[in-house]
Amino acid sequence: MSQTPFSGLTPELMLDALDGVGLRSDGRFLQLNSYENRVFQVFLIDGTAVVTKFYRPERWSDAQILEEHAFSAELAAEEIPVAAPLRLEVDPRSPLQATLIGAPPTLGSVSIAEGTYRFAVSQRKAGRAPELEQPATLEWIGRFIGRMHAVGARKPFSHRRSLTVAEFGWDCRDWLLAHGNIPSEVEPEWHDAVNAALSEVQRSFDRVGDLNPIRLHGDCHVGNVLWTDAGPHFVDLDDCLMGPAIQDLWMLLSGDEAAARLQLRSLLAGYEQFMDFDDRQLALIEPLRTLRIVHQSAWLAKRWRDPAFPPSFPWFGTSGYWQQLAQQLRQQVAAR
Repeated sequence: MSQTPFSGLTPELMLDALDGVGLRSDGRFLQLNSYENRVFQVFLIDGTAVVTKFYRPERWSDAQILEEHAFSAELAAEEIPVAAPLRLEVDPRSPLQATLIGAPPTLGSVSIAEGTYRFAVSQRKAGRAPELEQPATLEWIGRFIGRMHAVGARKPFSHRRSLTVAEFGWDCRDWLLAHGNIPSEVEPEWHDAVNAALSEVQRSFDRVGDLNPIRLHGDCHVGNVLWTDAGPHFVDLDDCLMGPAIQDLWMLLSGDEAAARLQLRSLLAGYEQFMDFDDRQLALIEPLRTLRIVHQSAWLAKRWRDPAFPPSFPWFGTSGYWQQLAQQLRQQVAAR
């Protein structure tokens, strides 16, 4: 994977790619917050605006991206508020011809000397952060997650990842060790902590047993839920995957144990109007948090040579960071 994957993605190329599918900009655009991909809000000459996402090269296959798009379309067809990709059409008048992928074609691709960039376009969805301290807001969000999961349970993904201890835990540990990311003076401490934490995670999954994994949003935290007077809508299905339902709920919880318990009660009050919830999965909240901690450390290490990362995460990679991570993992074992 290229260490500077977006070096050739200039503003001119981004606008030309949109022009190639008949979406002509008036020249105004705004880069939106995304580390993994490059996402822009683009204003068009007809007075509307769209959001275009250029996928990080080499991360997903075409089949994986199209499966994300199909899931989005399936949710939108059930009037579940998501930002589904638009169907694209080549504009033969454009000097830069995009290749369209999918049936219907929702994925575009443009190639230049520096590489190939794949992109999707969706309608702009405005909104604000939801007030998660309000029980009614949580219940409302829970209803829509329940509806999302009812659709997600209809069939499995064929190409997307599954949330497993192996892929999100052990594989991340092995990658970090193989690439020499852990300073030698703290590696033994970190190694012992991550081994103990992941072993406890595996035991927790084993105790819960068969989880009946379903298609999930995968990264359902407050930053990916936008709120309007009409309620919530969900953005960024880039990490959709197969996994247990609780994965799309636990990241919306905050505060101490008592506060989180009340928040979860409100979420489930809405959720269970549309989808049954297996209470055994409550035992996976802390194990899933552990996997997220380990996975994020590997994600940062893999992206570190991307110029967007060091200024945004200046604390990453130091001996102090890995010592703090080891301490956090030990605390996770104690929280089982």
